[in-house]
Amino acid sequence: METERRAKVARDTKETNIVCDFKIDGNGVYDVDTGIGFFNHMLEGFARHGFFDLKLKAKGDLNVDSHHTVEDVGIVLGQAIREALGDKAGITRYGFFLLPMDETLVECAIDLSGRPYFVYDVKTTVDKLGEMDVEMAKEFFYAISYSAGMNLHIRMISGDNNHHILEAMFKAFAKALDMATRVDPRIEGVLSTKGTI
Repeated sequence: METERRAKVARDTKETNIVCDFKIDGNGVYDVDTGIGFFNHMLEGFARHGFFDLKLKAKGDLNVDSHHTVEDVGIVLGQAIREALGDKAGITRYGFFLLPMDETLVECAIDLSGRPYFVYDVKTTVDKLGEMDVEMAKEFFYAISYSAGMNLHIRMISGDNNHHILEAMFKAFAKALDMATRVDPRIEGVLSTKGTI
């Protein structure tokens, strides 16, 4: 790559303080601390399996619940993805992955179109995993979709274990995003008949 596809984004509100350093063409190196152990585990899996370098520190009002922290991390990570991609010249744009984890099978598809749209078809059966509210997984991916300007579909094909379901979602998203952000030398400019994405 001629230029490093990397972005540093910070967000400071009355509810959260987040600093994120995200590199697309990385080695899966991570340093994550959100104050929510299970969420850390999910973000670490995202970085490792997508080969993204991710340094992220978040301090949120966890005395309330995990909502603001998880959602705002999604907003910040989405912004970092968008900024790191720059003008999107040469990228394959589309990515998809079907990820198995024991009894669980999750499908993720992405279009880095610049147009946010989010479809989520996942069923879980517990309220919490560790200190993370399970319903916040949907809010996290919604925030990423809109902040990054991506079309994002996540669908659970099968699954019973809620840990497996969430982990498969994060890893499938990582693999699909890795595919969508790859540079293809056959592509001149951006992959669109409009000339921009």
